[in-house]
Amino acid sequence: MSSELKSRREQEKKARHETILDAAEQVFSDKGYERTSMDDIARQANLSRALLYVYFKDKAAIQRGILLRAGESLRLRFAAACQQVDTGLAQISAIGRAYYQFSLDQPDYFGALTQAASAIQDADDEQTEQMICSESDTMALMVAAIEKGLSDGSLNRDRITDPFNTALYLRGALHGVIMLCQQKINPTGPLADYPKEDLIEHTIVMLVSSIAAE
Repeated sequence: MSSELKSRREQEKKARHETILDAAEQVFSDKGYERTSMDDIARQANLSRALLYVYFKDKAAIQRGILLRAGESLRLRFAAACQQVDTGLAQISAIGRAYYQFSLDQPDYFGALTQAASAIQDADDEQTEQMICSESDTMALMVAAIEKGLSDGSLNRDRITDPFNTALYLRGALHGVIMLCQQKINPTGPLADYPKEDLIEHTIVMLVSSIAAE
């Protein structure tokens, strides 16, 4: 097989892989994950059911493929956020706002990442490695911002003993508040008209203040 033909086939394979994920995202959005079948995805992708199984062994494997897309989308947003400001402190703030905007712009991706821990349990070795690398690359951007803040003096060296643990704390705390904002609030309760954006901004300010240099 010539290298040109091999390259063309690899491109076709990659294109079909992406077509399947595009189709699955659409069907999952329309019908929900649980009500979607492999037949639904095959029809949406204009592929035979047999060919679909050549690329993905089951619906869960397709969902993990979408999860990888979600991780890459978030990583790119974090990277772009870091490029817009100079200090480590400002980068952490920008990452936090980018995370919230991600949850608004791509709620399906945000939801997929929320389920990442359970999704990885049944993944094959290749997908497991891809998912771990994707998450590591995203967290590395937060860790780099924290290390930059320690270097430029904008973050508190006494409070930050481990940049990775600090990154987990920041992301986990903000994620929890975003999830709270996504819950349906009792229309007659005290939080019925509470502006979510104000709560998110307050959370980011409080989290950043907790690690900022005095």
